[in-house]
Amino acid sequence: MARRTRKGRPVNGLLLLDKPLGISSNAALQRTKTLFQAQKAGHTGSLDNLATGLLPLCFGEATKVSGYLLDADKHYRAVCKLGETTTTADAEGDILHTRPAEHIQASDVEQALKAFRGDILQVPPMYSALKRNGQPLYKLAREGKTVEREARPVSIHHLEMLNFTAPLVEIDVHCTKGTYIRTLAEDIGEVLGCGAHLVQLRRLGVGDFSDMIDFETLQTVAEQGLQALDEYLLPVENALPQTWPDIHLSLELTDWIKQGQAVQIAKAPSSGLMKLFDAQQRFIGIGEVQEDGRIKPKRLMLG
Repeated sequence: MARRTRKGRPVNGLLLLDKPLGISSNAALQRTKTLFQAQKAGHTGSLDNLATGLLPLCFGEATKVSGYLLDADKHYRAVCKLGETTTTADAEGDILHTRPAEHIQASDVEQALKAFRGDILQVPPMYSALKRNGQPLYKLAREGKTVEREARPVSIHHLEMLNFTAPLVEIDVHCTKGTYIRTLAEDIGEVLGCGAHLVQLRRLGVGDFSDMIDFETLQTVAEQGLQALDEYLLPVENALPQTWPDIHLSLELTDWIKQGQAVQIAKAPSSGLMKLFDAQQRFIGIGEVQEDGRIKPKRLMLG
């Protein structure tokens, strides 16, 4: 059977997209992929339709390292509404319960937030992409089903109340991967005894990234041609942690690495992962130190 030819052009790099309100992360990805006429692209962790903000998109070879952005810490700005719970824990769901919240003061919210700073356990919402026996939980939820979910450890590095205008509470959150801000809003409401749900969410940062570009700007740039668009792509290696060392290989060592061989490199780190560059200073992949001190390729780029 003949191999299917991919449509589009081979684009490689990382784009920091400001996802607009009201569309899914996949819809934002597909719109951007079409704009770039790219063969291959993927996003690094979904934002709900309700959410806006930083959605890193990986094109071409960058998809090979997207997992490192998935694992990165996140920074959010959120608005919670006290006094109401919903089926989805956010404003897109139907109201489940309404409870008095007029008595809640800013000092009460400040006190409640203390319980959520640091390492906590969080039960994932039913309306999530997590799977049970191969079935996404949100599909079960749409059928009116609820299944037991095991609480998962997450870390809230920073949680601050920015504004309180009853019944709305604006918070700033720095957290580890896998933290559901919808669930955080709901849990804060329960501690306050009045219930709550998420009404606004904006992601401000992923790992070391905080800059982003909106789709309207990209469309305007696209009128200048694909080369102008490509100027907004960051190098593939930027998706990897800045703390990883850069290892520059000789021509000979580059050849060995590309053949999957472990090599000995003078003054190389004694453990861990690193970014590998060839003799022309081009990023060629990820290396890992073996027990014998040699560096073996863990993930290589094409080309």
